[in-house]
Amino acid sequence: MKKHTLDMLAKKAGVGVATVDRVLNERGGVSPETTRKVLLAAQEIGLKRILPVAYQQPWQIEVFLSGNGSFFFKQLARDFGEIANHLGYQRMTLLRTFTVETQPEKLARLIIDSSTKRDGIIVVAHHSPALYEALEVCKARGVPVITIVTDLPDAERLCHVGINQMQAGRTAGLMMGRMVKGAGEVVMVSGRCDYSAHRQRIAGFRAVLEKKFPQLRLREVLAGQDQRDVISRLLEECLSHSHDVIGLYNTGSGNTEVSAALDRHQLLGRCVYITHELYSITRGLMADDVLAMTLDQNARMHAQLATDILLRHLEEGYQPTLYEDGKVDFRLITPENA
Repeated sequence: MKKHTLDMLAKKAGVGVATVDRVLNERGGVSPETTRKVLLAAQEIGLKRILPVAYQQPWQIEVFLSGNGSFFFKQLARDFGEIANHLGYQRMTLLRTFTVETQPEKLARLIIDSSTKRDGIIVVAHHSPALYEALEVCKARGVPVITIVTDLPDAERLCHVGINQMQAGRTAGLMMGRMVKGAGEVVMVSGRCDYSAHRQRIAGFRAVLEKKFPQLRLREVLAGQDQRDVISRLLEECLSHSHDVIGLYNTGSGNTEVSAALDRHQLLGRCVYITHELYSITRGLMADDVLAMTLDQNARMHAQLATDILLRHLEEGYQPTLYEDGKVDFRLITPENA
């Protein structure tokens, strides 16, 4: 290391150059408190080297997740926790915060507050001017933010980690078109319409069916909003006035309610039913030949990639590509590989 850098670091930490040398080269003989002071100063001046793991101040990372109670976000929280435990408390301290999806202004305030205390932020967020402003504040403060699952296009984020939602919808449409027999109606049930992930899935699904399978008539999208009672009511109204439904695509939660509605209208086994995520309910529905297939987002890969990219950026200054580094491949699950 160049002498002027050592001098700068020593001045920043308020110690001598010899102390800095002992800490960075792990020679020992320095108190834990002084060691932490030197390493913190090294981080603050952006020292381009990997700091000693044994003494490194753990990175403070906060993950903001949806508290909607769905399987995917519960699993994502567990996966983040397991990854943090594996890395150990000396490498990273990870905090998981669950937020209400319908309160983006509150989430924005939490992110801004977090940027004064954390080294990095990982967030599931949806379009809102307040959230774009919050990410601008993080950028100005030098706190990197990674969006996961749903992207915020053109926001000040380090990168996005997630599947290609449009591609997932198109794949569901292709599978639907090839699996149904004859002509008829296809029902689409969407999760929250203000989430770009659900809008993109529906758009991709619709585009493929309209282009490649004109014999299939698409009903208007049922905006279930990931609310079970709403899904049940909308499906009951829809299926009561339809007599040739041969396909159903659900982009969000509520698979118990969907299968119950199909059962009430004697459509189990006669209607090709496709949804998202592999968990106990969808696994059981496939075992009972109710569900044709599911597209799983792979929650574990979301958590692993987001953590790896953020730590690499913090420790090495790595600048990931916006989408390629965080690309997650979704999985097609059928009764044969569930």
